[in-house]
Formats: sequence, structure tokens, C-alpha cells
Amino acid sequence: MTFGQQLLFFFSAIGAFNGLLLGIYLLLAKKERNLPNLFLGILLLTLSIRVSISVCFYFYPDWPRIISYLGLASLFYTGPALLGYIRSSYLTEDFDLKSFTKLFVTLTLFLAIVSILYVFFPVSWDRYYGTFVYAVWSVFVFLSIYSYYRFSASKVKSSNRFILPVLVSNLIIFLAYQLISTGWVQIYCAGGSLVFSFVLYANFLIFFERREKRNVSSKVSNKYPNKKISDESAENFNSKLRTLMYSEELYKNPDLKLNDLAVKMNMPSHQLSQLLNDNIGKSFSTYVNEFRINEACDKIEKGSALKIEEIGYEVGFNSKSTFFNAFRKIKHTTPFLYKQSQTISHPVIQSSDL
Repeated sequence: MTFGQQLLFFFSAIGAFNGLLLGIYLLLAKKERNLPNLFLGILLLTLSIRVSISVCFYFYPDWPRIISYLGLASLFYTGPALLGYIRSSYLTEDFDLKSFTKLFVTLTLFLAIVSILYVFFPVSWDRYYGTFVYAVWSVFVFLSIYSYYRFSASKVKSSNRFILPVLVSNLIIFLAYQLISTGWVQIYCAGGSLVFSFVLYANFLIFFERREKRNVSSKVSNKYPNKKISDESAENFNSKLRTLMYSEELYKNPDLKLNDLAVKMNMPSHQLSQLLNDNIGKSFSTYVNEFRINEACDKIEKGSALKIEEIGYEVGFNSKSTFFNAFRKIKHTTPFLYKQSQTISHPVIQSSDL
């Protein structure tokens, strides 16, 4: 192995190794455990596995061919993980994890079926398997870009400041592998490994730079700590907030955010958050969902002709699962059981009974 090859191996391998470590850390570390980090961990693991196998095949071409297919199989999940990372970063508590889990299971079954075809069509399978994986990756990269654009256009904000760097990084890696796989760029797949290593360390620099800025800003803000809202002021704010929610029916907006409500209240968003959490004792989503569930119960009690799921959409929920989960959390029952209990408590009086 020449000195140039040694450098190529070193930089490619160290990027893959660090990617594996970071992916495992995001999946297992309790203090970092949330949905965006879960998807980011899966994303890093799948890319790192693919990069590791690419590097090994570049320097050890006599390895069994089946190992390269395992690398492609791991790459198959990179696109879905990226889409999950973006959507969970924006939707937070409204993210439908069950539906996304079903998507992963469906994709796994699809991949298994395609893999079994090797037994019957080995030549065609060997020729088109990589194309199939890259096509699926392309679809999910497009969906990820579309989701980011849609959330940005609707001015939905996320506390995660790394969405764009992660999206751009994956787009660069995706384009590098696509150009290499199509032969438009005459570099072996180790070139993709180098791109991955470069992008990974570039993100490290962005992460630490932003972390340093946050530390500086937190030190400055600690000099002027927020005072606790007095009980009298909190009561006035709470009364104004409830009146505003009822009069304008703000809770019916499925895209309602804390910042939107703070603008309506003419107060800083951090102060509104403090009011909700410290004085009222509820998170923003719980506070809003209680208004939605109360109106849903009112509609059910009045015998609304709408279907149960239609009532959920009517009062401000953006999905059936979110509505059912919130209803169960607040009322400790399901909408269907609640409707049944109302039917039993208030039976319909027939004309013959009069």
C-alpha cells in the first residue's frame, strides 16, 4: 500500500469509525434521547456501515461479494431516517411515530422480498440491486427536501438548529454517491467515503461553533435571570389567555405554535412558556389540547353527526392518531368509549315512550 493509499484509507476509515461511535451514542445516551436524535443515530449508522464496507472493498477487493450487498442494504434506510429526522424535528409531540415505524417495517419487508429474488434471477439481481437501493434513496431525499421546504414555507419553527446542516450534508453525500455509481465521476466508492468523512467533520465544526455561542449567550442571560411571574400577574395573564383562546378559537389551528400565541398575547414567548409551565403547570401542547378535547367532548355530548375522526380534525388536530392519543391522555378513555358512555347516560327518547 502506497503512502497516498494509506492516507486515503486513514481519512476514510476514521470518518466511518467516528460516525459509528456518534450514531451509537445518539441511540443509547439517555440525555440525548429524543426522536430527532434517534433518527440521526440511525442515519449515521447506516451511512457509516456503507462507508466502512466501501473502504474495505477498495483496499481488500477479494472480500466476499455478499458483504457489499449488506452495505447497500444499510444504505437503503438512510433516506427514511433523514425524512424521519426532519419531520420529527418540526412536529415534535405531533410526530406520528407509529406510522413511521410501520413505514420502516414495510420497507424492510420490501427489501427482504427483493433480496429473495436473487435466488431466481441472480444475474439481473446483481445488475439492478444497487440501482434499486439508490432509487429508493433518491425518493426519500426528495421527500426530505420537500418536507423541509414545506415546513419553512409555512413558517413552522423548530428548536433544532441543525436541520439544514444535516439536510445539506446528506444531499452532498447523496450526490457524491450518485455521481460515482452512475460513472459520471471516475472515482471508486472510496471517494464517497472521503466525502462522508469531510462532511462529518464539517458538521462537528458547525456543532461546536454553535454550542460555544449558546454557552456565551447563556452566561450573559444568567446575569439577568427571569423573575418568577407573580400570582396576581399570572392570574391576569391566564384569564386573558383563556378569553383569547375561546373568543378567537385559536386552538382550532392545527399549526398553532407558542410564538404565534405569544404574539397574540403581546408578550415574549419565553415569558408565555414560563407562565404555562411554572404558573399553570402545563406544557404548551397539553394546554392547547385540553381546549380541543373539551370542544370535542361537547360535540360528542350534543350528538354531532360528524364521525369521531372528523370531530378531531374539526377541533384542531392534524391527524387521527394525535387526536386519539391526546383524548386518552386527558380523558383517560377513547373517543368511542366516551361516546358510548354518553349514549348510555342520555338514551334517546322514542315518541312511543311519551
